[in-house]
Amino acid sequence: MVLRTIKGILAFLEVIMYITGIFSADVNISYSPATYNPPEITAPMQIVDDGASDFVIVTAENPDVTTKTAVKELQTYIEKVSGAKIKAVTEKDVKPGDKAIILGKTNLENGVVKIDRANMAADGFMLYSNGKRLYIAGADSRGTLYGVYTFLEEYLGVRWFTPELEVVPEKTDIVIDSKINRLVEPSFSVRRNDSIGTTDAYRARNKMNVSFWNEATEYGGALTYVLWDVTLDKLVPDDLIKTHPEYFATTAEGTKTTDHVCLSAPGVLEVAVKNARKAILECETNAKYIHIGQKDNTNYCRCKSCEALYEKYGSVCAPTILFTNAFADALDDEFPDFTFTFYAYNETDRPPTDMTLRCNPNVAPVLCGLHKACRSHPFTECGAQDGNETFDNLFCENEPTIPEDFANWVKVADTTYIYDYTINFINTAQFFSNFETMQSTMKYMHDIGITGYIYNCGDTHIAAFNELRNYLLCKLQWDVNCDVEYHMIDFLKAYYGEEAAPYIKQIIDIQTAQTKASAHAFDFDWHYQAGFYPLGMVADLNDLWEKALTADITEEQLFNVETANLSWEYFKANQFLSSYTIFNPMRHKRIEELYDSMIAHGITSVSGFQDIPPKEEISFFQRPFNWG
Repeated sequence: MVLRTIKGILAFLEVIMYITGIFSADVNISYSPATYNPPEITAPMQIVDDGASDFVIVTAENPDVTTKTAVKELQTYIEKVSGAKIKAVTEKDVKPGDKAIILGKTNLENGVVKIDRANMAADGFMLYSNGKRLYIAGADSRGTLYGVYTFLEEYLGVRWFTPELEVVPEKTDIVIDSKINRLVEPSFSVRRNDSIGTTDAYRARNKMNVSFWNEATEYGGALTYVLWDVTLDKLVPDDLIKTHPEYFATTAEGTKTTDHVCLSAPGVLEVAVKNARKAILECETNAKYIHIGQKDNTNYCRCKSCEALYEKYGSVCAPTILFTNAFADALDDEFPDFTFTFYAYNETDRPPTDMTLRCNPNVAPVLCGLHKACRSHPFTECGAQDGNETFDNLFCENEPTIPEDFANWVKVADTTYIYDYTINFINTAQFFSNFETMQSTMKYMHDIGITGYIYNCGDTHIAAFNELRNYLLCKLQWDVNCDVEYHMIDFLKAYYGEEAAPYIKQIIDIQTAQTKASAHAFDFDWHYQAGFYPLGMVADLNDLWEKALTADITEEQLFNVETANLSWEYFKANQFLSSYTIFNPMRHKRIEELYDSMIAHGITSVSGFQDIPPKEEISFFQRPFNWG
């Protein structure tokens, strides 16, 4: 214990050294151990020659709507790239010597390429070429569509960086290797990462297969829910407390509250099943998922029955698992292909210690514990947790219990989903230092057997560098071993401009390094979360931002740079840095200018919990984090 305290004191002193500039943070950040290798051409196979092509796109007879989309997307982007218009036919119209791009399952693959669809992962696909023909064949039609998007991206250079930013290179020739033989399968079978303005097309182009509400049939379909998020108030309505107070949580003081439902109470299951059945039958989509979600608070039930279950199984999650299993059993005969999910969140985030308590095969926990984990240090090494401001938590060595919890959840459930946040909810407008740790964290999830990865902040919260973050998360959800830095630089050049991109990259490197050296980054933290900066580093960052803002880039790219820069200005205003110093008598005017600029750039909130108030309600003598 004494040694641990001494190490904590030394760690605290080291942080002071980094804050004062006595020590310099290592800005040589590695975002990925992988190295991207572009497709090689050992023997050329020319699909387009000087804007013309003698290839046809081939499908089976009567292709489904998703395969038709795959054909249309392939035609559209080949024409955008090269100007060539490629005809689409069915396999009966193809002669033995015809050059072709063959989509999906056809008889033309017989004797040419073995495509083992039965053992291919969901959404997986084969890419195979033999000099005259290219086969893009998925485990199903959605896999084929994803294969088309991978072909367009990796072999033709097409990019879908945001819902609004598409990059299509122009070249009169399209040449690929004649000996492609690739099986491509996703790292996670369930993937969700929407951006603001996401469409079904954008989601599919980045191979995300969860939309919650939109079926997206044209784009291969998507995982949808009958009920999602907080649902128990719909399954067990609050007004039942008048007639059935026993359905609701007992507080520590012995009173009843609708903050939570008592999942061990007799009669609750029957009511919930009845309302769930009604919701399923009335659902207008072909949803096959329904969720058990308590309200977002920690006022869990303290009745004797629930307390006994907590004690028996070693976790507050026990009644939730037992209830969801029984809920699934009650509905399974009528709805045999449904999956029943529940949140492992707040008080229920820790798995049972008695692992004889298991989830049914059709029951999946949605693990939310990442919101407590530090994001600026390696997930499996840093044991600091949000919500604990003690010296021991912030500076001493702590056992990282969250990774262990996730590994144990995999042992008690056949299917597990991660629900990730990856922004600072309290200060969304501020830089969030998770770029370096995203890949290692997600790779850990994949390696222990997590099934799905759901990121649920990109489309509902305006956050600093969120467009970049969303794009990288899509890449990682599909392939946890991808080259993150390659994709980062690719994005920065397109979104901020070729000339500004190197400066933005240096800024991200410096802020990542300094946050790691001087702070923990949590999903729910205050203005100091982005680290503390010595004055020399502040000057360096100001200089880099100025170079990015004066780079030779387009007006749209300049707007993007200006918007990103506001995250730095917001941080400085909160920390009394540069022109926002308390010694500047015009500080309040600078903060007012910051407010005006944020509004002009579409930043309407600095916190995930409320919008920025109208200007007349703000005192610009206060720090901007008070706006949220």
